[in-house]
Amino acid sequence: MGWSTLQAAQMNSKDFLRLGVPLGEATRRATDFVSRFILGGGDKSRLEEEVKAIVADPAGFLGDPLRGEFAKAVLSAPPPPRAEPVKYRQWGEGLEHEAVMQMERACLLPVSVAGALMPDAHVGYGLPIGGVLATDNAVIPYAVGVDIACRMKMTVLDIPVRDLEQKQDRLARAIEAETRFGVGATFKHRREHEVMDADWSVSGVTRQNKDRAWAQLGTSGSGNHFVEFGLFTAHEEIAPARTLSGQSPAKMPAALPAGTYVALLSHSGSRGTGAAVCDHYSKLAFGRCRSALPSELLRLAWLPLDSEEGQEYWSAMELMGRYAAANHWCIHHHIARHLGARVLLDLENHHNFAWKEKHVIGGVEREVVVHRKGATPAGRGVLGIIPGSMATPGFVVSGKGNAESLDSASHGAGRAMSRKAANEKFNWKDVNRFLKQQGVTLISAGLDEVPMAYKNIRDVMAAQHDLVTVLGEFMPKLVKMAPSGERPED
Repeated sequence: MGWSTLQAAQMNSKDFLRLGVPLGEATRRATDFVSRFILGGGDKSRLEEEVKAIVADPAGFLGDPLRGEFAKAVLSAPPPPRAEPVKYRQWGEGLEHEAVMQMERACLLPVSVAGALMPDAHVGYGLPIGGVLATDNAVIPYAVGVDIACRMKMTVLDIPVRDLEQKQDRLARAIEAETRFGVGATFKHRREHEVMDADWSVSGVTRQNKDRAWAQLGTSGSGNHFVEFGLFTAHEEIAPARTLSGQSPAKMPAALPAGTYVALLSHSGSRGTGAAVCDHYSKLAFGRCRSALPSELLRLAWLPLDSEEGQEYWSAMELMGRYAAANHWCIHHHIARHLGARVLLDLENHHNFAWKEKHVIGGVEREVVVHRKGATPAGRGVLGIIPGSMATPGFVVSGKGNAESLDSASHGAGRAMSRKAANEKFNWKDVNRFLKQQGVTLISAGLDEVPMAYKNIRDVMAAQHDLVTVLGEFMPKLVKMAPSGERPED
């Protein structure tokens, strides 16, 4: 007794989808019915039976004072995209209810064939951050994300460990000199990279944005993007040949022995051009799917891969993958050169991308399109980097190739609260005291990116012990992010 409507929704909205309650008004009326049923003394153990009965025969309940409005909404609702959501597995407990519901709704798409939800999950646009979705011959721009091919890159350098404390100013100057932060950040003297010699005419958007992309080559943007120096401890020898980044250089350094080193870690993506690609092709997808999808699913509109628009988007997305990799290469190459340092290990992986992969679906191996929005590839033996926050550890991992996760793992700790909530709750006096206790020097960042705004990374790693093996640990010591007031681009 005493449940509020909100509590009823939190406990039952996922069940509504599984019981066939249509999206939209019918779901809202179902929530109201459940609340009134329980507050009126109804038997909670009969709720599923009650909902099933109304969904099965709404016309038979139109005159019922308690059930009538729900029945009327069911009767007038358009048919669902599919009878029930495809199955998916969730890692981690206590995830945001709306993030779980976004995953549920994504699994209602007629093109969906499998899914997974990572332990760092939180609400995104369309697909939740931490959502993995496999589709049949279709790509969903918003399931890839706005910052296409956002990625992590770590280089271990032959810098003495003592320099993290004794020569911190020198390291800070290298970061400040060799990348740029903020929305629209550019280089006056442009960086050079072979990616700018690629075919940028694969789509009208990339062709029109090539000059912008070149100006932003080697920049870091805003939001949760960062460049930081830290202490990396390799628990065992790490062989870079197992890295999966999609666009790794052919020549890799030799394997790194176990030990403690100085490392440079960065997180950013395809900047303004990637966002322009997402904006253009998501609008095309909306136009194609508007009449076939309820409003709750419209941000999951897709493009068939065998359509002209789908082929264009795929080519543009892959180009953005190469461009994002080039951004990180420029940052790491120029910082290492600035310091006169030699690279001992080079690792990278990306998220916010779609891959054509073969997976066993329903007992049959088939090629599907796997979208990993804020999720890291974790096929067997594939190396990845899973960061925490500016004052908590990140981890170098090797994938275990878990089939239920579609060979995926989390891409970080995941937000524990919204940016607005973080700005309202925290203050720099307390945060700076905490950072000092952790031995972290912050060059710049927004209050919405403080460590307390994120989930506990060790809890997240524990929740995915069956997805990855930890090979090493990175602890941030010198961190730069976009300053306060910048619009987040992540």
